[in-house]
Order: sequence, then structure tokens, then C-alpha cells
Amino acid sequence: MSQDTLSQVLRSVRLRGAVFYHVEGSARWVSESPPAAEVATLIMPGVEHVMAFHVLTHGECWASVIGASPVALGEGDVVIFPRGDPHVMSSEPGMRGTVDLTPYGLPRPEQLPFFASRQGESLSMSRLDRGSERHGATLVCGFFGCDANPFNPLLASLPRLLHVRARAGTDDDWIAHFIRFALSESTHKRPGGEALLERLSEAMFVELMRRYLEEMPAGRSNWFAGLRDRHVGRALALLHQRPGDAWTIDKLTDYIGLSRSALHERFARFTGHAPMHYLAKWRMQVAAGLLRQSSASVAAIALEVGYESEAAFSRAFRRETGLPPATWRREQTRLAERESLY
Repeated sequence: MSQDTLSQVLRSVRLRGAVFYHVEGSARWVSESPPAAEVATLIMPGVEHVMAFHVLTHGECWASVIGASPVALGEGDVVIFPRGDPHVMSSEPGMRGTVDLTPYGLPRPEQLPFFASRQGESLSMSRLDRGSERHGATLVCGFFGCDANPFNPLLASLPRLLHVRARAGTDDDWIAHFIRFALSESTHKRPGGEALLERLSEAMFVELMRRYLEEMPAGRSNWFAGLRDRHVGRALALLHQRPGDAWTIDKLTDYIGLSRSALHERFARFTGHAPMHYLAKWRMQVAAGLLRQSSASVAAIALEVGYESEAAFSRAFRRETGLPPATWRREQTRLAERESLY
């Protein structure tokens, strides 16, 4: 059930992936990236939240959020910056580069990904000297996009820097598949390669979330840890699978087998919300998807997500999004049309 819940959330928040460039750094090198929010409209127009990722396909390097301790990466490792923080990738810890927003606004090449050599000025990569090749590294870099509103429980639960280490000798490793195809498409540019890499990067993100869930140390209190908890995981699964049901805290406790106070305390510890408050927010996320993807009336959508009154639903939706449902739907249509022109 926990895995199904994760799948439901990932589908609802419209996960998207894009691979933009393949970078090779030699000698002493550093690449500093701006906050994702500053370039989101340039690289993934119409997407609410953008996360940079880097896959180290060869060599070794370091990754860090600006102002935080650096993390060492080995070949096959992946690093994501889920909250869109400015960050540095470098051959040595503690290095800083120069941020240049110009490359993000350049016209897209005929087919992605494009290759950047070690000079890489167009990618804000600063080559510091022509020393030994022992610092050489190759990275495939790109972005994940998703909805942040009305409600995305994943974002606040992920760290500022998520480092996932390579696994050797596994045939079903999506990260290894992604690396192989990304390296091939960077050089051969076969038809359909860009779409393939987009889908593979999305599959890789799901795999990264699964590994984060599996490898999370005991004692964490976040949404992912709630999926692993026997009682909270069961409650989350029920609320996500059946958001339109007439849930009450008493009905939920009957299914879970905990007292009201125990479920409330445990659920809030992992999710940051009381169960019924969480349900209300998730209903708005489901409703947003229906408004965006279907032609159903606002009244019909209200009923589907558990509201008997269209007026009550409209008030709840406006509290979460700042707009009435019909106005929000028109705005989303306009954004989608703009995105299609990209």
C-alpha cells in the first residue's frame, strides 16, 4: 500500500523529466548553478517546481548546496537538489564558480541532450587550470519538474541535497539504464532519443524515491517515514485511494485500529497535519487534476472529491490556491497553451 501511495502522489503532481546536457570536466573544474526558481521559466515553462539533478557517469566529484558541507560522489552516483537550492558541482570540495543565467535562455538545440566540453563557459563551468587529468569527470545533468500546488507532500519531506549511491550488479537498475542511454544519445542523436531520455529520467526519479524510502534511517519523522509506519502508512493509503469517501476520524480509526488521540498524534508527527486536514489538502490536489485534465463541471468534481456542496468545495479550493475553481481552470489552460509553444 505504501508503494501504491507513492505512485498515486507522483502521478498527481505531474512528474516530468528533462535531460539537458552532458558535461565533461578535466583538471580542476567547477560548475555553480543558480536557484532553480530563477531559471524555471526558461528551462521548463509552465512547471511550478524544478529540481536539478546530476548523474556522475565517470570519475569522481563533489556536490554541495551553497553554504553547506560538500558530499563526495563516485561513479554511478546521482545527486538531486529537491528544493531548488543554488549548488556547486566541482572536482574538489570547497570550490566556487561563476553563475551565468545566459545559457538557460539560449535557444534549444535541435535535439537534446547537447554535449559540453570541459571549457563549458556556456554552461557556467569555469575551468581553473590545465593540470593533470586525474580530476576528470563526466556528468549527465538535467531537471525534474512537478506541481507544488495545491498540495505536494513530497517536497517538504525531501532533503536539500539527496545523494543516491550507485548499486553494482543489478539488472533492474533504472539509474544504470539511464546512464547507458544518456551517454549514447549524447553522441548519436537517434530519432526519439529525447523522448526516451525524458521517460527514463522520470523512471529514474521514481527509483530514487524508492531507494530513499528503503534506505532512510530509523527515527525520521517525515512523509516518507510515514509510508513505512504500519499505522500511518495504512491511513495514507486509504485516504489516497478513496479521497471522495465520507471520512471521519472515527471511521479512519476503525480501519487503522488505533484510538483517535493515538492516530492523530502519530499521523501529525509524520505528515505535519491532522488526518482530516491532510485529507482536505489532498482532495484539492485531486480536484486540481480533474479541473486540468477533464471537462467535468465544478459541481461534478466537487462530488467526486467528497463535497456535497459546490459552494463549500469552491471555498476550500480558493483557500488552497487563491482562485475559484473555474478561474483556476482557465489559468491552467492558458499556461498549458504557452508551454506547448516551447
